[in-house]
Amino acid sequence: MTIDPKETATGKFHSFMLGAIAPRPIAFASTLDGQNNINLSPFSFFNAFGSNPPILIFSPARRVRDNTTKHTLENALETKEVVINICNYSMAEQMSLSSTEYPKGVNEFEKSGFTMLDSTRVAPPRVKESPASFECRVNDVIAMGSEGGAGNLIICEVLLAHISRSILDSKDEIDPVKLDAIGRMGGNWYSRANASSIFEISKPLTTLGIGVDSIPKHIRLSTILSGNDLGKLGNVEHIPSDNDVKLFSESKMMVEVKEKCIEDDVRLKTALHQLAKDQLVSNHVDLAWKILLQVSQTK
Repeated sequence: MTIDPKETATGKFHSFMLGAIAPRPIAFASTLDGQNNINLSPFSFFNAFGSNPPILIFSPARRVRDNTTKHTLENALETKEVVINICNYSMAEQMSLSSTEYPKGVNEFEKSGFTMLDSTRVAPPRVKESPASFECRVNDVIAMGSEGGAGNLIICEVLLAHISRSILDSKDEIDPVKLDAIGRMGGNWYSRANASSIFEISKPLTTLGIGVDSIPKHIRLSTILSGNDLGKLGNVEHIPSDNDVKLFSESKMMVEVKEKCIEDDVRLKTALHQLAKDQLVSNHVDLAWKILLQVSQTK
């Protein structure tokens, strides 16, 4: 399916974009207008764009249906300050309620039941229930267009951050399980980054992985190993030596596998690849390599 945005209704293309580009973090933005009226609203066109200086950008898009702008955008242009609060699962329903299009001057803190907490460097209050809040100065607002659906990039510089100790681990770093963050999907859907849905990948920042292209062909073209499996195998700096592979071939594990598949090379290859895949699930990458290289040892 190929879609040209210029030949598709804005609302329809909007739904395709937001359905595919997900999950998206949520900027729960609190602002004030020139008369000190408080506004609180969530935006999923949001992310971090640098740490020195610390920059956050979110985008209150013009409404598709009638091309009107949102109070948050108007307030940011008027007062140049915003607090970006982070949402977790315990805040989800109240956060969604705050997105109701109440008239200007209605305080969404009160409507959604959140608690206002005084900020230190900026005038807008922060959300007490939020696990992390960033007091920001608005450095710039860039309009991406003038029609319904056009974004408005609000470029914010973080002046002060507030992090709840309840989400920190023993090293005073943010524990993703304790954070229990939520993300926006398409339509009415959200995601929850809890213990059962998050995973860890070691970043290849200090190492130089051999790459998938350096994996032997009989492994690379496996019908059992997935792209993720190959990525793990390609992230090692060195393939186990022939001597290490030979020594491992004498292990109890390998002897048992080979005895079950005696004189059947196809069955043996399948068994070895499945066994290696099981080891990769547990991140035993070196062991998986030694298992996979038994195939060439048996030829």
